[in-house]
Amino acid sequence: MSLRVLFSLGCLLALVTLARGGEPVPASGFKGVEIKTTKTSIYVGSVTMTMPAFVRTKDGFASTYKAKVFPYVFSNEAGTIAIAISEAALRQLQHGEPADFTGEAVNGHGEPRRIQGKATPTEGLSGKIKVRVFVSEKIQLIFNTHYRLVE
Repeated sequence: MSLRVLFSLGCLLALVTLARGGEPVPASGFKGVEIKTTKTSIYVGSVTMTMPAFVRTKDGFASTYKAKVFPYVFSNEAGTIAIAISEAALRQLQHGEPADFTGEAVNGHGEPRRIQGKATPTEGLSGKIKVRVFVSEKIQLIFNTHYRLVE
């Protein structure tokens, strides 16, 4: 089949899906992403971030998080986290190319935390991920860990 025929069939399938009232299935087909527990150093201590598997949303992925701050346990927090990543960026990851993403976390007190990151594939659906969490205008935490996309 030629590329033109395949493209036409893809467009027709998308139109039929929309006509039935549904949303088109994302081209990447990922249902979620797992991110390993990660740790970073702070002045005289460390922060350990734990997140259950992220689930697919319309604009990216969402999960909850727990941040344990040692030895400053009074600074521990938990909340929700949403990552925005485009379908094009997910396709980049599928093809072994790095992809940038953004997001926001909101702790249990309603305080937002801006997020920026970069995922770099290393093998199949897995790779390295670097995430910056902007705790305040002057404080940012940098976490380096691994991810695995779930189909």
